[in-house]
Amino acid sequence: MKVNSNKSKKENNTMSNLIWRCCLLAVFILAGTNYGSAQNADSPAAVDTGKQEARVTGLRYITVHVLDLEKSLKLYREILGFKMAEAEVLHGPGLEGMLVMKLKTDDLTIGLSVTAPEFMHTVGPIGNTNHNHFMLKVNDITPIGDKLKEEGYELENENYARDKYTFFVGPNGEIIGLSSWE
Repeated sequence: MKVNSNKSKKENNTMSNLIWRCCLLAVFILAGTNYGSAQNADSPAAVDTGKQEARVTGLRYITVHVLDLEKSLKLYREILGFKMAEAEVLHGPGLEGMLVMKLKTDDLTIGLSVTAPEFMHTVGPIGNTNHNHFMLKVNDITPIGDKLKEEGYELENENYARDKYTFFVGPNGEIIGLSSWE
């Protein structure tokens, strides 16, 4: 009986390579699992301090200063499917006579603001007012507002802790609102 030693060595090498690959795969899986666990344990959100870290939790709404009411309503209502939820006329410096229409779809609200023609002179250039802005939901505005002030951001509402909202200008000129009211 003649045994082909090349075939036997080849089968052993194949089996050895398969075992080696399985071991290597197991090491990668275990290392990845341990790395993920270690990373999660060290992350600030995972540390159990009894208090959740202050952070953004969602988008509350977007407000757009309207230049063409007819086209804006056609876009948002007829094409994008938003429904009129409410409308109100605002009063106060820079806001006098401004009509704000709130349009909703599912969990998003868009405010369309229209300044009365007789008050157009009170509104700054588009992009330099808080009429074009987005409002973010936050779970705790006080530490976030404090951090923004520490970083040199000017907050529109210094009573943000009490009132639970403020606005500020982001690094790109974007107007950002923060709100922790329910």
